[in-house]
Amino acid sequence: MSSYSVSLTTADPSDLTDFKRELQDAFAIAVIEEFEALPDGPIPSDEDLDTSFNSPGAEVLRIVCDGRKVGGAVVTIDEKTHHNSLDLFFLKVGEHGLGLGHKAWLAIEARYPQTIVWTTHTPYFERRNIHFYVNKCGFKITAFFHAHYPDPNHPEPDNLPDSAGFQFEKVM
Repeated sequence: MSSYSVSLTTADPSDLTDFKRELQDAFAIAVIEEFEALPDGPIPSDEDLDTSFNSPGAEVLRIVCDGRKVGGAVVTIDEKTHHNSLDLFFLKVGEHGLGLGHKAWLAIEARYPQTIVWTTHTPYFERRNIHFYVNKCGFKITAFFHAHYPDPNHPEPDNLPDSAGFQFEKVM
């Protein structure tokens, strides 16, 4: 596992259609495991992804392992405050369990050495993500959002039956 070489590249605009599909396929696994079916439309929607890709400070990154595209990330970089966010992070279906996610996260940290604080979020049912962010990457859970305490910065898709989720923070 440790022999894999993981790097990051800026996603090419011509690759964004594949990037979206791969991300939606990866996210669908946990949704289907939890809710036994996909709600109407992909999660996240194409419109939500376009908004994320085009947000101020957003950078769309491809995770590459030994020359193969194995996943991606969208980060928002604030050059003034250096409080940055990991907005989306995924490995393609079939690429889990090889240590690639952790290596990709370390590459993201190395790419943005001026970062003071990283934040991210994940739905409550994404147990693998919670383990990954807390136990592998060193994030702390800073908030639990749910129907009576919604996340003002990351509204969950309307087509999921439950909007509960965690916010994480990592002080560098």
